Amino acid sequence: MSRNRFRVGTFNVYNLISPDRFYYGNRKYKPEIYEKKIRWIGAQLDCMKANVVGFQEVWEEKALSEAIAQSESLQGAKIVVAKEVGNSPSVAIASTLPIVGHQVIEAFPESALLQIEGEELALKKFSRPILCAQIQLRKGLECTVVVAHLKSKRPDLAAGADENDPLENAKGKVRSLIRRAAESVALRSVLLDLLKDRTHPVIAMGDLNDSPGAVTTQLISGEPPWRKLSVARKTAIWDVLMHHVKDIQARKSYEDFYYTYIHNGHYDSLDHILVSQEFADSNRDRIGIVESVSVLNDHLIDETLSKDEVEAWQSDHGQVAATIELETVKKTKEK
Repeated sequence: MSRNRFRVGTFNVYNLISPDRFYYGNRKYKPEIYEKKIRWIGAQLDCMKANVVGFQEVWEEKALSEAIAQSESLQGAKIVVAKEVGNSPSVAIASTLPIVGHQVIEAFPESALLQIEGEELALKKFSRPILCAQIQLRKGLECTVVVAHLKSKRPDLAAGADENDPLENAKGKVRSLIRRAAESVALRSVLLDLLKDRTHPVIAMGDLNDSPGAVTTQLISGEPPWRKLSVARKTAIWDVLMHHVKDIQARKSYEDFYYTYIHNGHYDSLDHILVSQEFADSNRDRIGIVESVSVLNDHLIDETLSKDEVEAWQSDHGQVAATIELETVKKTKEK
């Protein structure tokens, strides 16, 4: 990559943990499966060719370091893991560009706490803490990269509930949806603090566990202004709007083959990269543009059409990478 171009990516590595450690009860990798897994991750990273990668489902920094060591493109990268805990995976970031600072956010911002009919929800923290890292893109230019992994659609069943009971299953999915929605609002609050009344570039990425058009995903990005609004009102909305790189790519392409997950024959996009208006082509004061987007999904298998399965040492998610080209001269100044 030239000094005016960099590449970012998101990678759900699907329970990356050393073979000598248990995860989710009694699950454990055999050494030979683990070796295949870290080699495969390294090969995927070399296909992504990203300078900055946000990871999900990392159980320990040691395993992530060993996987990255299999990659040529991320040699020498600095690694930051949000939080290593014994009973759940975490998010992490690896960057060959300088990381000049980072924060781990577990508790919801006070402004994001929800009430329904006057009753405050008990949900007050992310199920997996998010990671905010300040990346130096070049001298005098920093970008905040936010990595998140929101609650999945998997049913959150009550203790003792029968997982085969269709009503209990439905109630469990609603609990998961409520948690993911609450996390989406909290993530939006974090992004608003980074975006509002500033020209500081922001990139958010990760496994958001919902499609681009889903309410929860739109909560995170915000929605473009209605065309009949005043310029002043549009400007205020653009200031805090995040743009999906999927949409940016779709406008440049004749076809849309963007999917990162297959479940029950449904091809979906759960893994996202969003950029602030500083990288939006429509912004005349931009500092760069999203040049191209790649999705690595050839390893995914539609099990409704095939007897094959995704290998245990691979990920059940596709990877997304986006190339951003910076303007040769910085156009904007901090307000």
